Amino acid sequence: MATKSRHQPDVIARIGNWDNFLAAITIVVIVYAIFEVPNFATTFNISQAVAGISERALIALPMVLLIIAREIDLSVGSTLALTSVVFGLLVQAGIPLYLAIALTLVAGAACGAFNGVLVTALGLPSLVVTLGTMALFRGIGYILLGSGSINDFPESFLDFGIDSVGNTPVPWTVLPFIALAPLFAIALQKMPIGRRIYAIGGSPQAARYSGIGLSRTIFGLFVTSGVVCAAAGMVYAARLANARANNALGIELDVITIALLGGISVFGGKGKLTGVLWALLLFATIRNVLGLLQIGGDAQGTVIGLLLIVSLLVSNAAERIFATVRAQYFQPKAGE
Repeated sequence: MATKSRHQPDVIARIGNWDNFLAAITIVVIVYAIFEVPNFATTFNISQAVAGISERALIALPMVLLIIAREIDLSVGSTLALTSVVFGLLVQAGIPLYLAIALTLVAGAACGAFNGVLVTALGLPSLVVTLGTMALFRGIGYILLGSGSINDFPESFLDFGIDSVGNTPVPWTVLPFIALAPLFAIALQKMPIGRRIYAIGGSPQAARYSGIGLSRTIFGLFVTSGVVCAAAGMVYAARLANARANNALGIELDVITIALLGGISVFGGKGKLTGVLWALLLFATIRNVLGLLQIGGDAQGTVIGLLLIVSLLVSNAAERIFATVRAQYFQPKAGE
């Protein structure tokens, strides 16, 4: 009897959590779309829906780590746009493709390092810093390219943006995310860097007193965000066959919505990538369904904004409900 009582809370803790709740909602929405939304289940539409989430999925990875560490990067969309412009200019100048890719990643790292220095060395809030660099980086993109665009890319690069893997509906543009997601998950859940990130988000002062290098860790997270945004910028350029300074306007709202919907606490120190993966799938499905129903971009933005607010309210309420149920009905009784 005692063994049963001890195991019951563990089972409920595994089942009664936000990740599983979000998974159930996502499955319900997908099933509804398959049977009720015309053309949703076609191979072409699935491929387009997955391709459309490629950049957001990539950027969500470092964003999750930053939010867990009580930081944020609002400049991700501008970094994406600027690095896509840098990449386009390098290709236009005749730089070999692989060298252009490497230099673009370096440019992304420089953007992230700039944010990191302002936050760690000068002690400025990341919200204010990245709000400023959100305008700064995009402005640099306009200085470099103006209001025009670059559309002339190597054929192999454009094939990467439009082709799928073999006969599957999986587009090549989602492969960078598929490659990086396990690495980020392992780093966050299984490695010392992950424990440091959670410790910083849980209590920066306690983390500092325990010997964790806060500045070094946070600086590294911003550099990582810049590099991943540069990769997303090249994916974006390949998928749409253009590089311009106004690429990916508003993508930061989508990425933050995905992270918070996935159960990442806005107060830091809490969350896992498992929930974020379900949030990505739900987000992609909702976006795709709205498009198939011919609901325009402005209305879609309204839905995403509401989804952000609802995710904050519902996730907090759900966690309290799960905790109350476990405490009242599944705690071992005295003497058991």
